[in-house]
Amino acid sequence: MNIVCAPDSFKGSLSSIEVAEGMARAFQSVDKGITTITKPMADGGEGTLEALAKATSHEKVSFTCTGPLGDASESWYIRLDDDRAVIEGANISGLPLVPKEKQNPDHTTTYGIGEAIRHALDAGQRNLIIAIGGSSTNDGGHGMLLALGMKAYDKNGKQTGILGKDLFQMEQIDLSSLDPRLKEATIRIACDVDNPLTGPKGASHIYGPQKGADEQQVKAYDHALGKYGRLIEEALGRELMDVPGAGAAGGLGFAFLALGAELASGAKLVAEAIDLKEAIAEADFVLTGEGQSDEQTLYGKAPGYVAELARENKTPVILMSGSISGDYEKLNELFTSCLSIVPGPCSLEECIENAEHNLYQAAQQVARLLIK
Repeated sequence: MNIVCAPDSFKGSLSSIEVAEGMARAFQSVDKGITTITKPMADGGEGTLEALAKATSHEKVSFTCTGPLGDASESWYIRLDDDRAVIEGANISGLPLVPKEKQNPDHTTTYGIGEAIRHALDAGQRNLIIAIGGSSTNDGGHGMLLALGMKAYDKNGKQTGILGKDLFQMEQIDLSSLDPRLKEATIRIACDVDNPLTGPKGASHIYGPQKGADEQQVKAYDHALGKYGRLIEEALGRELMDVPGAGAAGGLGFAFLALGAELASGAKLVAEAIDLKEAIAEADFVLTGEGQSDEQTLYGKAPGYVAELARENKTPVILMSGSISGDYEKLNELFTSCLSIVPGPCSLEECIENAEHNLYQAAQQVARLLIK
């Protein structure tokens, strides 16, 4: 019997690698004769690089860049054997890199992501995959564009800075000095949301509070992003602000659209990179999961995409998550079976603390059902 373990992370407790390996150990404990294949997944946010590094042959590339708070920071990306470079935004300017008391989009920047792209271009890379989820920023990606050569000026003709708050001073932009190598590059963006840049469903209103923005800041950033977005659109002669995904990662999706990048499902890009479809084709059962599942799991999240691949292959797929809420009937339209690993009533802190044990115990029970 072949089992593919392809979960996302249980955020706050277990990485996708730890979840996949825990599932595999549980099955092996019931029957050592089965084959378990771990394919830890991600959808473009935190943990994407680790998942790819675990499941693919690659070279790790270390470099120094500007961190989320504007200070020098050490980071890394990977180069796959097929000569694609994979960069993770959360590894450079992600929210977990910013102490809770300092989380404020006024003081964060995407500048380091632009530096990572330059580093890859300097190394000869022209095929880039960039995961942008999990950012600490709401700067519309203007920090990244500045790192790549864009010029921005305030009302006095002085160049503006790289932090989120500097967006409010921007009156003019010049894209003529963008790195010319960008035109030679193919850039695919791993993105799992379809928000526009501005408006009630835009970057600031939907995700700003998660990054430390208060109500006043949310309104201010929505206005500033609108002004900035129009400057970019006028310079390019293209309308991009309402393209689905433009509001991803605090508007970083919009900046990449301005560079001509393709926004695609993060889960799809990761699955392609780790050859998940081929693994599922040889599987008898597929296990997936995440920290919390509901109907949103069906729309762009990693477990939902895993289930779509399994259904195409007519392979049963089981969702094992920290908690499951919402409409089970909708989930069961895609998943063969859905279950929570939590054995009984407990607090969130207890769930997080015991996640590894609870996952192992639940996976053992699934194994006994499928194997015996």
